[in-house]
Amino acid sequence: MIAEFKEPVPEQEQQGRVDILIADDHPLLRQALRNVLEKEADFNIIAEAADGKEAIKLATELSPKVVIMDISMPGVDGLEATRQIKEKCPDTAILILTIYEDSEHILAILEAGASGYLTKSVFGEEVICAIRGVSAGETVLSSEVSKQVIGHAIRYKVKPLLTGSGEKLTERELLVLKLTARGLSNKEIAQKLDLSPRTVKGYLAEVFSKLGVSSRTQAVIYGLREGHLTVDDIE
Repeated sequence: MIAEFKEPVPEQEQQGRVDILIADDHPLLRQALRNVLEKEADFNIIAEAADGKEAIKLATELSPKVVIMDISMPGVDGLEATRQIKEKCPDTAILILTIYEDSEHILAILEAGASGYLTKSVFGEEVICAIRGVSAGETVLSSEVSKQVIGHAIRYKVKPLLTGSGEKLTERELLVLKLTARGLSNKEIAQKLDLSPRTVKGYLAEVFSKLGVSSRTQAVIYGLREGHLTVDDIE
């Protein structure tokens, strides 16, 4: 197990702090990520894991705000680790950082509960922004990954993970879904519609329930396939 346990942080300093677990089987990449992320005052690297099994154990014990996860790891891979972590720690956001760009990997890991998906061709500021996004409850996809998701939604029927209520979306719920599809955060949607972020969160919860999905990405995919959204809505 590779972990770093720090001295307790005073309560006033914990507000806004993002506790991060890095899970990757390459020690040099873990160190490179740590070097970049430790420069951010609100980021706190609480542990590292070299495989999925360690990631699950550490995430369960430490409840990090964000797990940065590779897909290809020995033993338990990133896909299974993501499933188990989301089952045990539903409030932990999973950000995938991997070499894979094919729709099979992308759709599988997003359906498993990942909040973000970046390829290892991005680094530095993009990763920092992605961490802030997923920790705030947003879905973060690189441009190439977004194209794969959209293309899959257009070509294939997407089944919701849950059983939806069958109710139609209201005009306001559909508008919130369209703004979500454009990549706006809850705060940005709230400002655009003159609502509170809490109200926007409530609208999204209703959208998820009606469509039978459990995340922003799944809602957009399903919305595209079922005609609630068009490709123009996400551009």
